Amino acid sequence: MKTRTKQYKQRVDQALATPKLQQALHQFGDAYLLAREKAFEGFDFEQLRADVAQMKDRVLVDRQQLQEQFIANAEAAGARVFLAKTAEDANRYIADLVRERGVRLVVKSKSMASEEIHLNRAIEKAGAKALETDLGEWIIQLAGQRPSHMVMPAIHMFKEEVAELFSKQTGREEPAEIEHLVQVAREQLRQGYLDADMGISGANLAIAETGGIALVTNEGNARLATTLPKIHVALVGIEKLVPTLEDAARVLQVLPRNATGQQLTSYVSWIRGAVPCDDGEKELHIVLLDNGRGALAESDKCRDALRCIKCGACANVCPVYQSVGGHVFGHIYIGAIGIILTAFYHGLDNAAELVRACIGCRACVSVCPSQIDLEDIILHLREAIGDEEGVGAAKSLVFRKVLRNRALFHTLLRTAARLQKPVTRGERIIRHLPLFFNSLTEWRSLPAIADKPLRDSFADIPQRVEKPKYTVAFFAGCLNDFVYPEMGESLVKVLNRLGVRVTFPKQQNCCGVPALYSGDRETATELARQNIEALLADSPDFIVTTCPTCTMALQRDFVDQLKDNPAWAARAEDLAAKTIDVARLIHQYLDAKELLGEAAEKVTYHDSCHLKRGAGVWREPRALLEQSGRELVEMAHADRCCGFGGSYSFSSHPEIARTILDDKLRDIEQSGATCVAMDCPGCLLQIAGGLDNRRSKVRARHTIELLAESVAKG
Repeated sequence: MKTRTKQYKQRVDQALATPKLQQALHQFGDAYLLAREKAFEGFDFEQLRADVAQMKDRVLVDRQQLQEQFIANAEAAGARVFLAKTAEDANRYIADLVRERGVRLVVKSKSMASEEIHLNRAIEKAGAKALETDLGEWIIQLAGQRPSHMVMPAIHMFKEEVAELFSKQTGREEPAEIEHLVQVAREQLRQGYLDADMGISGANLAIAETGGIALVTNEGNARLATTLPKIHVALVGIEKLVPTLEDAARVLQVLPRNATGQQLTSYVSWIRGAVPCDDGEKELHIVLLDNGRGALAESDKCRDALRCIKCGACANVCPVYQSVGGHVFGHIYIGAIGIILTAFYHGLDNAAELVRACIGCRACVSVCPSQIDLEDIILHLREAIGDEEGVGAAKSLVFRKVLRNRALFHTLLRTAARLQKPVTRGERIIRHLPLFFNSLTEWRSLPAIADKPLRDSFADIPQRVEKPKYTVAFFAGCLNDFVYPEMGESLVKVLNRLGVRVTFPKQQNCCGVPALYSGDRETATELARQNIEALLADSPDFIVTTCPTCTMALQRDFVDQLKDNPAWAARAEDLAAKTIDVARLIHQYLDAKELLGEAAEKVTYHDSCHLKRGAGVWREPRALLEQSGRELVEMAHADRCCGFGGSYSFSSHPEIARTILDDKLRDIEQSGATCVAMDCPGCLLQIAGGLDNRRSKVRARHTIELLAESVAKG
């Protein structure tokens, strides 16, 4: 495990030290988002993805029947079908075919399934040469690399690197001009199609009602590779099955738009059965590949991953992928879906570092065309790894001995507030930490723990609300309570102005997310019970939050953790129904006219990941800021992660977090705003610390603090 972690860290460091890599991935990611938005104009993406998810779920239920139907129809049309339980079975079948037919050259169209089983090695061992004909795949074959993206395997490479590879291949100097390099590839590959004895492809779809397959491509190489050689082998994962041609058309409506931002790819090839050729009948062999897919289908927590249509969008929008690329954030399959598939196709050990590399921003969830909650599945894998490897002695001590014991936890925080004085120097911010803690403040200042937490001062906050519209219980979360108590005071001030009385249940504890995200579900569940007991004790109208991660814990995680516990399930559901972010509470239930003002300030807004993509709140804070009289200017990539991720930016992957933060700070500064607003204490810690480290004049504030400023002026 230590060796694996060390090697992984070395790959991370190497990727982060390659600014051209980040440049390439950011350029693609920005262009992709614009193209995707345009491609889906006039379509209801949410309905499309719901339809695909529903169809895929039917396939999961009826998979055995559909598999049998596909095999029967494919064989009736003249194909030979082999069901490969493992990668070894698939390789053996294809290698035997190579030897029996005397194959010397195999041309391949792009197939991630062939990468998954390392098919090229098996072909070479059988005495034949495998020639990749997809441009990206040929480039990485020449480079001796593996794909860095499921759809665009050579996206990490620049034209100069490709020109150098091609020059070695042709023996002449090839200029780094894209049109020229494409022509070189055509010239080099064209004869291969004519000389090949076998063509190998994957398939995007396998249609049960016809026994046919469909390939979606842009270059035409798949059509040549499957047409010209006398033998065609299609390696098809069993998850590619769909019931009907109508279902296949539904996937095709979404796949190119979500993968590359195209309305339709250049080629959609439909292949059914063996067809006549010059010297007899062509052979069509379809190898249906399981290799862990059956086990994935049996997993209650993870089976939704089989809905995946392999569009690669989860990598396109991932801030971790854009920072380190697929050779780091992937094994064979890339990005969020790659984490899950790696665990089941290649073993949990190969997925362990990838699981920890996910920052949990949910960008992948928002663009998934088949409604896979990728973050939720990855959290389950973290739990599985925690059960197998442990969460570490230090984390185990903190979670099980400290977090569960509210009194001890809070006593330690109060003690830390006193011990930090030599480094705070009387300020509310820490700019330099000594000795081996120095790296924590190398690129970001940190807020000091407050001298007096909110829970100790809450009773002293005056509340004059004679006939309250609502009484709400405030779930502060650890940062609001012990680091930013002024945020809680602002919340009380604003809600009081709007006729709401606020209570602070003192028995509340940490929401449990740090434990849950580290794989300690047991501690998270215990904290869920503690908080439900505390927050529902006085039957408030709402439980209000200022932290979206806490919001998701109360609305989603508590319900999931306690759903099988008859004594707690209904109470968890009750708590979830009452929990609401403060911006949504004000916007949806209260008269915000009291907040009208004329604050002469230009503000930009950062969407916290769990607020927008978890709680579904992003319009409300913007509306409130504008109602308060501020000029709202949108920054580029407003909903891109800031890189905080809790312990992610402190102990797990601070080097990646720093890179992601740099992107966010650049967007903030380029907006021209003098203030950046957000609705997450964690984002505030990250962004305010980064701005302070740069000595920026842009101030960072939680939206509730800006609203309190307006109330004070009014």
